[in-house]
Amino acid sequence: MNASPSADTLRAALAGLLDGLPPRQAARAVERLIANYRGTTPTDAPVLRDRSDVAAYAAYRMPATFEAVRGALGALREAAPGWEPRTHTDIGGGTGAASWAVAEAWEDEPPRTTVLDWAEPALALGRELAGSVLDAQWRRERIGAALRLDDTDLVTVSYVLKELTPADRTALVTEAARVARTVVIVEAGTPDGYERIIAARTLLVEAGFTVAAPCPHSGACPIEPGTDWCHFSARVSRSSLHRQVKGGSLPYEDEKYAYVAATRHPVTPVASRVTRRPQIRKGLVQLELCGPDGLARETVTKRHGPLYKRARDVAWGDAWPPEDED
Repeated sequence: MNASPSADTLRAALAGLLDGLPPRQAARAVERLIANYRGTTPTDAPVLRDRSDVAAYAAYRMPATFEAVRGALGALREAAPGWEPRTHTDIGGGTGAASWAVAEAWEDEPPRTTVLDWAEPALALGRELAGSVLDAQWRRERIGAALRLDDTDLVTVSYVLKELTPADRTALVTEAARVARTVVIVEAGTPDGYERIIAARTLLVEAGFTVAAPCPHSGACPIEPGTDWCHFSARVSRSSLHRQVKGGSLPYEDEKYAYVAATRHPVTPVASRVTRRPQIRKGLVQLELCGPDGLARETVTKRHGPLYKRARDVAWGDAWPPEDED
């Protein structure tokens, strides 16, 4: 591979996608596709219909998907630092954002990737974007109950489950568990996205997987259904297309996502995880945590010495307490 698979490389590859496409047309395509994706009816046909659809939506959504998957993979690697996948299957991978994140995570020796999707225009553009950066093949497949996969070390499924019927979701996660050593699933950080993640997590645990992240255990989620949801945040640089569609002038936005990373390999989950943005007040930091004993709130003050400084630096989604830095 001639270039490293990084966020900067991906942004550079995306930069030329909209050349020749009028800005208003690109913005309208994105608005229509967002409305489609936010609908409540699962689809059995590709949402991305042609190159202009794919180009606009890739430029708009790939950076956010990349950052969300990157966050999930980072937590997986912390729990299983010695594990390296040699093969990877990206189910419903479209233009390949998750595959870029996987290649970056193990950039010293990226796994051989197979991207499966039912939208040929998305696969074609993904292949074009990847160029010589990704070691990947792109294959058209109907993503649903009939899908059969080859054995693989790692399966990623990012922002796909919402597009499927409940029966197809169950079949897909079950098939992923059958063939993979590790499965990473990412969905939108919304209450319904969290519900889809919990359903998938349950299937993976029942299939014999151990939850590596974000949970500190593989038992039942301590959140009472309907009262809250577990999600995290990734910062994404905003392009001019983002500003056209959403307005505003900030150079970034925060992508909210929910995820589960589960594996058949030995892992060391975190002692607990920060589940909300830390609240920093004068002389104290308030942390919302999920641990083996459930949900808890911890207040760290100056009296805690070095731990207080580390609490001021801890971020939403991080492990707590942080590992010693010896």
